[in-house]
Amino acid sequence: MSRIKLMPETLASQVAAGEVVERPASVVKELVENSIDAGACHIEVRVQRGGISLIRVIDDGCGMDRDDALLSLERHATSKIASIDDLAAISTLGFRGEALPSIASVSRFRLTTREHDAIAGTEILVNGGRIDTVRDGGEAPGTQIEVRSLFFNVPARRKFLRSETTEARNVEHQFHLQALAHPEIAFTLVRDDKPVGQLPKSTSLRDRIRDLYGAQLLHDLLELTALERAGVRISGYIGRAGVSRQTRAQQFAFVNGRAIESPMVTAALREGYHTALMRGQYPITFLFIEIDPCEVDVNVHPAKREVRFRDAGKVREAVVAAVQRTLASAREDWQQKFAPAATASSSPPVQNEPRTLPVIPSEAERSQGSYLSALPQDSSAVLGMTEKAPKREKARSTENEQPAFQIIGVLNRLYVLMENAEGLVLVDQHAAHERVLFEQLRRRMEEQGVPAQRMLLPQIFSLPPRDAEWVERNVATLQKMGIGVEPFGPNSFRIESLPAFLEVSDAAAFLREIIDELKSTARSTSPLRLGEDMIAKTVCRHAVKANDELNNPEVEKLIRDLLACDLPYCCPHGRPTMIQISLAELEKKFGRKV
Repeated sequence: MSRIKLMPETLASQVAAGEVVERPASVVKELVENSIDAGACHIEVRVQRGGISLIRVIDDGCGMDRDDALLSLERHATSKIASIDDLAAISTLGFRGEALPSIASVSRFRLTTREHDAIAGTEILVNGGRIDTVRDGGEAPGTQIEVRSLFFNVPARRKFLRSETTEARNVEHQFHLQALAHPEIAFTLVRDDKPVGQLPKSTSLRDRIRDLYGAQLLHDLLELTALERAGVRISGYIGRAGVSRQTRAQQFAFVNGRAIESPMVTAALREGYHTALMRGQYPITFLFIEIDPCEVDVNVHPAKREVRFRDAGKVREAVVAAVQRTLASAREDWQQKFAPAATASSSPPVQNEPRTLPVIPSEAERSQGSYLSALPQDSSAVLGMTEKAPKREKARSTENEQPAFQIIGVLNRLYVLMENAEGLVLVDQHAAHERVLFEQLRRRMEEQGVPAQRMLLPQIFSLPPRDAEWVERNVATLQKMGIGVEPFGPNSFRIESLPAFLEVSDAAAFLREIIDELKSTARSTSPLRLGEDMIAKTVCRHAVKANDELNNPEVEKLIRDLLACDLPYCCPHGRPTMIQISLAELEKKFGRKV
């Protein structure tokens, strides 16, 4: 007796619905995407009880005639693709022809639609996948879909739904994603008969972000410097350096107008920010990637959340470059605000002799016997420096220079207080000096390589064939990082030296971590970045500390050096070096303004 049987059509539809329709937010996503594909200019979404009781999506798109309306409820019926070639270059949001029949199979479903030049429309009622009624309808041009009692006939799925509040928040999140991706469309969200989102048509993403998240968040964003590289165009907005969140809740990425989740994009954003982010923090991003549809496969996930790029490295390079370029342009604006060439002090002169702040000396200074004057003897040796402090001139402002800020004093022997045209500026002297030392040491390593220290007992270890082949091709790169490694038999290597400033207990485990990190970074990224965590820890120990008293010339020198850095607005750990408190904020605090 045969044990394999064909499933009934209704059961097969419910099984398919389990992949496409996970919760009410999934229904909203599929229906709104259909409305966008239909050319709608306004889309209204109404939900009750978090979408469990009712979901209604109304649009003013092209509508359908009766034949198309009936055919749209058949599985794999679609107007988006017709051949295998179309599947390789999908430019629409929907394409499988599964959404409507899947939703209709697990709900009480009503579809009304009418073309703009038609006298009458079509109304179709479906109950759990069975068509009950087909008749003429008198609705406005466009399409209206009602989904009631979601999962009423699939209790196993219904019991896995969360609370009504949680489901409503998921619906609102999906609504925000679609609204962000298409600012040219007006959106309305009504929850339990109360409007919670009314977004007019907008000509810019900037206005849509302000409407959704407020002017304060918009103020913390930088517009991405538009970049097009190798057929990949990057645009959107990212958070300023130091502006971050503990989760990826406000990290949005879109590919050709489709919201996606991509570990590769997340890693590229992190790499682009580099030391401008604290460890464990995530940037705020509204990232838009435009690429030839032939170069991206959107048919790799039932809910179409994930995509696969034909050349992921190319996309990663473009994202990293766009973020780095934007942060660099923000640095120029930041420097202009504080005008490094014009500093002045309004504090009374200090009687004691100014001392020199620790700096990384040049090669010429090293040859003359200079060293980091404030570093202890052992760390100076690690960095390859000897024992004579160079003389430095006191920083002065000329009579013709107009001060961009004035040094008021130092609070709690840590925070430098300054005044500029916008208000009060606070500088963390420790964080500022960390950034200065970090970039000096990193630049030295980029130019001259990392000082290496030979191991007393070389360590021999084996690697899988692919990793072994990679190491053989990148021996020169590893040596520049201060890692002396050479082949020692098939798939085996011998480690003879390690970076002098690293404390490594297990050289083999360390090298395996380095290999994994190097293989995951962008091609344009310097391999020396992988040792920057240790560089950051080293300079943290030797930077000016809290309670270290600095006089005015020292503070001025520190500020000048900070403003000359590549990323002056944060320390190597991602903490801010400077905070601006505007005059408007101060006036509000003192009740001068409401």
